[in-house]
Amino acid sequence: MITLNKHYANLEESYLFYHIAQKIDAYVQAHPNAHLYRMGIGDVSLPLCDAVIEALHKAVDDQANKDTFQGYLPECGAPFLRETIATHYAQRGVTVSPDEVFVSSGASDELGDILDLFDRQSAALVIEPAYPAYVDASVMAGRRVVHLASGKENGFLPMPDENIDADLLYICSPNNPTGAVFSRNQLQSWIDFANERGSIILFDAAYEAFIEDDALPHSIFELPGAETCAIEICSLSKTAGFTGTRLGYTVIPKALTRNNMSLNDMWVRNRTTKTNGVSYIIQRGAAAVFTPQEQQQIRKNIQLYKSNARLLTDALDQLGFWYCGGKNAPYIWMECPAHMDSWSFFDYVLQEIQVVGTPGAGFGPSGEGYFRLSAFNSPEETREAARRLVELLSHLS
Repeated sequence: MITLNKHYANLEESYLFYHIAQKIDAYVQAHPNAHLYRMGIGDVSLPLCDAVIEALHKAVDDQANKDTFQGYLPECGAPFLRETIATHYAQRGVTVSPDEVFVSSGASDELGDILDLFDRQSAALVIEPAYPAYVDASVMAGRRVVHLASGKENGFLPMPDENIDADLLYICSPNNPTGAVFSRNQLQSWIDFANERGSIILFDAAYEAFIEDDALPHSIFELPGAETCAIEICSLSKTAGFTGTRLGYTVIPKALTRNNMSLNDMWVRNRTTKTNGVSYIIQRGAAAVFTPQEQQQIRKNIQLYKSNARLLTDALDQLGFWYCGGKNAPYIWMECPAHMDSWSFFDYVLQEIQVVGTPGAGFGPSGEGYFRLSAFNSPEETREAARRLVELLSHLS
């Protein structure tokens, strides 16, 4: 009889978004005419920008012409896109060579696949509250998970200490779900820790485009020592609206080695063995993201989402509630009022004012008592949701 991967039996029930959907369905059935203000979504609401659409259309036309038709592309990414991304880093003062850039179908895929590089005995540190896939992907691989709690006392930005026993360090900054961002000094502490211990940082930079404070790092490779201890995983999903188009990229420096093995070389072998790469059409669309025209449009779209975030943070400021995030991230992480737990607060705002957010408890035990609000909606919907929150919660402030 075949033996299955027994580690799947160790997964916690992934109930967060399913449970949210169930509660929403029940509410809608009971109130069929109600309009919901969805502030929990992690998906973008604005369409792809013109330069990307034009590039996608042209790439489709290329596939209809024998002279321009493209079949298989290099598994690690088309040279034109790898070079474009390396140039994008250079414009920020970070030296990355094109062959250190690996094109992927998105950060979520890469965060799981990258674990192939490490022995199952390598323990993974997860800073909680956390994107659930960090834990689940590690558990599926049979890996020991070390949970590092964070909280209001440290702004959900914990620092390393000598008691941490882990080989892989998941760091997400700006963070999902909390919106907190590590400063240069804070991130440098993690880099120094990793280099001293021989650990490797898996740096999730999916939300870097939302950073507006020049003092905060967009890339871990802005800091010294990162090239010998870090892998950076990036996404165009929130940056350029590629949630349904799917493209990301991973940077693995050639200087990153362990046990006399190059992780860059290992990942080349992994990709050339396990994938046939990302489609030509999508990679052409992605290359257009980095043109001056597109970068200007992206900044305009991000500013709209950030204006939404300000509507929500202004409401919380008016109420006097504690929160973090919002300024350099599309998420606002608020403390639930009146000592409510996360799910009770979810039910309260859904039933009373038809606002939907995400209960913090779904991101790990450290998220209990907190609530995530998202800026990925229209200004009109966000403004009304903020107004309703103030009206409902004023008596609790």
